[in-house]
Amino acid sequence: MPTVTVSTKYQIVIPREIRESLHVKAGQRFTAIQYGDRIELVPVKSVKSMRGYARGVDTEIKRDKDRT
Repeated sequence: MPTVTVSTKYQIVIPREIRESLHVKAGQRFTAIQYGDRIELVPVKSVKSMRGYARGVDTEIKRDKDRT
Protein backbone atom coordinates (compact mmCIF):
# COMPACT_ATOMS: atom_id res chain seq x y z
CA MET A 1 0.00 0.00 0.00
CA PRO A 2 1.59 3.29 -1.09
CA THR A 3 2.05 5.99 1.53
CA VAL A 4 2.12 9.74 1.03
CA THR A 5 3.64 12.58 3.03
CA VAL A 6 2.04 15.94 3.71
CA SER A 7 4.33 18.81 2.64
CA THR A 8 4.89 22.00 4.63
CA LYS A 9 2.21 23.55 2.38
CA TYR A 10 -0.22 20.74 3.39
CA GLN A 11 -0.09 19.16 -0.08
CA ILE A 12 0.18 15.49 -1.01
CA VAL A 13 1.23 13.73 -4.21
CA ILE A 14 -1.01 10.89 -5.38
CA PRO A 15 1.26 7.93 -6.22
CA ARG A 16 1.73 7.23 -9.95
CA GLU A 17 0.15 3.75 -9.92
CA ILE A 18 -3.01 5.16 -8.33
CA ARG A 19 -3.13 8.16 -10.72
CA GLU A 20 -2.77 5.87 -13.72
CA SER A 21 -5.31 3.26 -12.59
CA LEU A 22 -7.90 5.97 -11.80
CA HIS A 23 -7.02 8.08 -14.88
CA VAL A 24 -6.41 11.21 -12.76
CA LYS A 25 -5.54 14.26 -14.87
CA ALA A 26 -3.68 17.42 -13.84
CA GLY A 27 -6.16 20.07 -12.73
CA GLN A 28 -8.89 17.53 -12.00
CA ARG A 29 -11.04 18.53 -9.01
CA PHE A 30 -11.84 16.35 -6.00
CA THR A 31 -14.10 16.69 -2.99
CA ALA A 32 -12.29 15.98 0.29
CA ILE A 33 -14.51 14.13 2.78
CA GLN A 34 -13.54 13.39 6.37
CA TYR A 35 -14.75 10.11 7.90
CA GLY A 36 -13.54 10.01 11.49
CA ASP A 37 -9.74 9.82 11.25
CA ARG A 38 -9.75 9.19 7.49
CA ILE A 39 -9.83 11.44 4.39
CA GLU A 40 -11.42 10.37 1.10
CA LEU A 41 -10.88 12.20 -2.18
CA VAL A 42 -13.89 11.82 -4.47
CA PRO A 43 -13.60 13.04 -8.09
CA VAL A 44 -16.02 15.83 -9.00
CA LYS A 45 -17.88 14.82 -12.15
CA SER A 46 -18.59 17.51 -14.69
CA VAL A 47 -22.05 17.95 -16.12
CA LYS A 48 -20.59 17.12 -19.54
CA SER A 49 -19.38 13.71 -18.32
CA MET A 50 -22.87 12.90 -17.00
CA ARG A 51 -24.45 13.30 -20.44
CA GLY A 52 -26.51 10.26 -21.38
CA TYR A 53 -26.28 8.51 -17.99
CA ALA A 54 -30.10 8.18 -17.82
CA ARG A 55 -30.47 6.92 -21.37
CA GLY A 56 -33.25 4.34 -21.57
CA VAL A 57 -35.16 5.60 -18.52
CA ASP A 58 -38.91 5.80 -19.09
CA THR A 59 -39.80 9.51 -18.95
CA GLU A 60 -43.45 9.16 -19.87
CA ILE A 61 -45.75 10.60 -17.20
CA LYS A 62 -49.06 8.86 -16.66
CA ARG A 63 -51.76 11.47 -15.99
CA ASP A 64 -55.32 11.18 -14.78
CA LYS A 65 -57.91 11.67 -17.52
CA ASP A 66 -59.13 14.91 -15.94
CA ARG A 67 -55.58 16.34 -16.12
CA THR A 68 -54.96 15.95 -19.86
